[in-house]
Amino acid sequence: MLSIDSVSYRYRSAATPALQGVSLNIPAGGVYGLLGPNGAGKTTLISLLAGLLSATDGRITLRDQPLAAVRAANPRAIALVPQDYAFYPMLSVGENLRFFAGVLGLKGKELHSQCAAAIAFARLEQVTDKRAEQLSGGLRRRLNLAIGLLGRPQLLLLDEPTVGVDPQSRHFLLDSIAALPAAGTTVIYTSHYMEEVEAICQQIAIIDQGSVLAAGSLADILRSAEPLLELHLAQPLPDALASRHQAVATTPLHYLLKPPHGNASWAGALPRLLDELAMAGCEVLDLNLGQHDLEQVFMRLTKRSLRD
Repeated sequence: MLSIDSVSYRYRSAATPALQGVSLNIPAGGVYGLLGPNGAGKTTLISLLAGLLSATDGRITLRDQPLAAVRAANPRAIALVPQDYAFYPMLSVGENLRFFAGVLGLKGKELHSQCAAAIAFARLEQVTDKRAEQLSGGLRRRLNLAIGLLGRPQLLLLDEPTVGVDPQSRHFLLDSIAALPAAGTTVIYTSHYMEEVEAICQQIAIIDQGSVLAAGSLADILRSAEPLLELHLAQPLPDALASRHQAVATTPLHYLLKPPHGNASWAGALPRLLDELAMAGCEVLDLNLGQHDLEQVFMRLTKRSLRD
């Protein structure tokens, strides 16, 4: 298990901490989703786990050992696959893999076998002699992932690994990532795509402004969500109704609303709301009061879009 206990971090010139008292327990052998709006602290937390930053307060352990000690004993134990491409564009796929395998200290037969395994995993056999700069977006993402797997890491940090790829490549990457825990790798996965997190993550955490807003199994977080009404209107929601129902606009003229204060459900409040909308001349094009999805929960907790 990866344990993050009361971890804080403040950048030197920042007025407020990037992370403040973050505590998470991330089980071994799964894919853990890390969600938050831009600037929420996700990148800072990933940087702490990767050893690029050091926490100002708190403690991080992996299997009950301090993370720094784990990294010192086995530099290959933790790998980061960043959102940016982390390879040399003028080198071929095979040359990139051999170079980064050498950086990890792999030699001889081990280097050859690990490169071959990474190529097979990412299905790069047809492009091993092709320069990285000539690859499509999907193949570049697969090369990024292959490089991250060279050292057989215990903990793999994936930061937006499907950005800029076509649907077919995204499907392949998601299937490949979902298979990694079976080989003994714990994955921490950040993404702007809610459907990806719902598809492959068993546990998630939502953070914003440096703090954890929710953490646990995906099923529990969706089940425990407050009852939200999703409205699609022909005109903007009147301010008085928006305030009473703590409305969040997901897109123009699409809103998420809570029952009025003190109400546990929409049983009595929904007819009144529809009457008030009709009196205000606000036409309801569509409404949904059913199963919560992750985007609804995220919007309720953060009061803003993932891409804000």
